[in-house]
Amino acid sequence: MLMTVLALIVVLGVLIFVHEAGHFVAAKWAGIYVHRFSLGLGPPIRWLTFRRGETEYSISWLPLGGYVKMASREEDIGSSALEGGAPTVTVPADRVFEAKPIWKRMVVILAGVTMNALFAWAVFAFLAYKNGREIDPVTTVGRVVPEMVPAEAAAVTQIQPGTQIVRINGDSVASWDDLVSEIVHAPEPEIRMEFAGGSSLVLPIHPDAMEARLKLAQALQPARAPVIGEVLPDKPAANAGIQKGDTVVSVNGKPVQQWYDLLEVILASPGKNVSMTVARSGQRADIQLRPYLDSLAGVDGKPRPVGRIGVMVAADFITEKLGLGQAIAAGGVATMRASTQVIRTVRGLFSGRVSGRSIGGPILIGQLAGESARLGLDTFLSFMALISINLAILNMLPVPVLDGGQFLFLLAEAAIRRPLPLKLRERLTTVGLVLIILLMGLAFSNDFRRLFGG
Repeated sequence: MLMTVLALIVVLGVLIFVHEAGHFVAAKWAGIYVHRFSLGLGPPIRWLTFRRGETEYSISWLPLGGYVKMASREEDIGSSALEGGAPTVTVPADRVFEAKPIWKRMVVILAGVTMNALFAWAVFAFLAYKNGREIDPVTTVGRVVPEMVPAEAAAVTQIQPGTQIVRINGDSVASWDDLVSEIVHAPEPEIRMEFAGGSSLVLPIHPDAMEARLKLAQALQPARAPVIGEVLPDKPAANAGIQKGDTVVSVNGKPVQQWYDLLEVILASPGKNVSMTVARSGQRADIQLRPYLDSLAGVDGKPRPVGRIGVMVAADFITEKLGLGQAIAAGGVATMRASTQVIRTVRGLFSGRVSGRSIGGPILIGQLAGESARLGLDTFLSFMALISINLAILNMLPVPVLDGGQFLFLLAEAAIRRPLPLKLRERLTTVGLVLIILLMGLAFSNDFRRLFGG
């Protein structure tokens, strides 16, 4: 629980700071007077506030965002309460937001989402440079998990273990990474799989049905030989003498052809005795062990009891080192793919191809942040980059209280050569605020439903 809370604070704190720092730096560059830079919404916490020059820096009471309060001729009704009320400082007329040219105001408005996108790009590029590109050279299906297959792709259950996929939507696949990427990101309105031997399969999944495409990618699992990779210390496998490189020949008297034959038995046997035969250096050894009880999130998101013995499968991943330029390019590709995925998900929500139940709020972000932190720094950084892209895309929605809505106001002003009437902007802002509150209500409702099993 503590890990989850701390991870959430780090994720939201860093990403909100990055976003608001973009607005702040751009405002200072444009010569706009900045009253306050705040992490959090609402009135500032006095003992966490200080002034440097003309600007007050603070942490505010409501930890669901942040703001840069710029000098303005008009106090926006939609943001005044969220930004600690109206300022009392008199500002020179040429330093208010509205006094600046439209193009400079556009730069200020877009600076936050730009910083979020650049942050994600920098993180993806750093990880690519640090770790290189890890390639899983397998293109053969090991199994299909039926309960994970979306309704539109029911025909995929016909694929037999050992079937090799050679092309998807006409593009050759040389690795499992290629296969997953084509399934998730291909822009065509269907997924066409071609198999070694000439047979094929067409799955009618729209590119905006991201939930269905991701489920399909997870339902297809690569072929894995029943060879032990890592053995965790002080777990049943280690205590029973299983070693890295052992090949599992049989489990409970049944032959093991691939890793999943062993996995299914272990998962289904918490607290039960399991007999295994392993091959090592041309010799065979019979081993008895008892899987310990653990939990695993099921397809419905609820935890289910499973058995574990403390081993991982051996996989012949290929690691390709990347130079700095290659890593920057790889970071850009990863950022674009993540952005496209978010955009398609948003479109899918409006078209009904993605369920509203998939929307999550701070509780879900906290849970995922905690899980990613437990998996290591690289996973945690990747998660932060993905959330940063989400913030950038969602902030550009054409809703008046968001950056996208404010940008539309400026476009309209540029088109008609005068600001939109104040009353109209106030009404639109109120509508936008109501929409955001409704969206947050849905997100919290989904979070509580997941949390309490509703």
